[in-house]
Amino acid sequence: MSQLHPSLDIDQANKDLQGKSPEEIVEWALSQAKNPIITTNFRPYESAILHLVASLRPDITVLWVDSGYNTDATYRFANKVINDLDLNVITYIPKQTAAHRDVTLGGIPGVNDELHDKFTEQVKLEPFRRALDELKPDVWFNAIRKDQTEFRQGLDVLSLSKDGVLKVAPLFEKTDSDLDKYLDEHNLPNEFDYFDPTKVEEHRECGLHTQL
Repeated sequence: MSQLHPSLDIDQANKDLQGKSPEEIVEWALSQAKNPIITTNFRPYESAILHLVASLRPDITVLWVDSGYNTDATYRFANKVINDLDLNVITYIPKQTAAHRDVTLGGIPGVNDELHDKFTEQVKLEPFRRALDELKPDVWFNAIRKDQTEFRQGLDVLSLSKDGVLKVAPLFEKTDSDLDKYLDEHNLPNEFDYFDPTKVEEHRECGLHTQL
């Protein structure tokens, strides 16, 4: 049981939301929320979740933890989506600059390097913890989908963070094909020149949804 949602039976809620549309899931979650946020990294298909949630809650806080290692294309994509959807973005960044870290760690450590966990902590997990501590959300919308990693296949639309924040994945059951149709219908941009140095491999977890 979550202190933020003491009356929520999450197992029953997940059952109740089976077969519901993404819009219905967002509407239900917003009815549970006093201080919702949506997180984004502006990876491929992010404009779908941002449009979906912002259409129903235009003023929602959009949390972007910018590692400082995004591609030029990702930054251009972020600027366009933020502007087109008039998003209320709050950006958190690591405490150390990318240039300083590159010298200290010798560049981006590979996934098998013992420094990789330290790198991930610095550029993603610490800024996320700091953001959640300062923003104090009770509902956290995210874009995770079941078909992305083996770990996520064991999750559901709703889950709880370690601090009891209700994590909501409205697109959990959707495929790339489904999202292509959504982007088409709403004339939304997409961008595939994306690289996450904390994950490196597409089907690998970075720790955000396993540790927070």
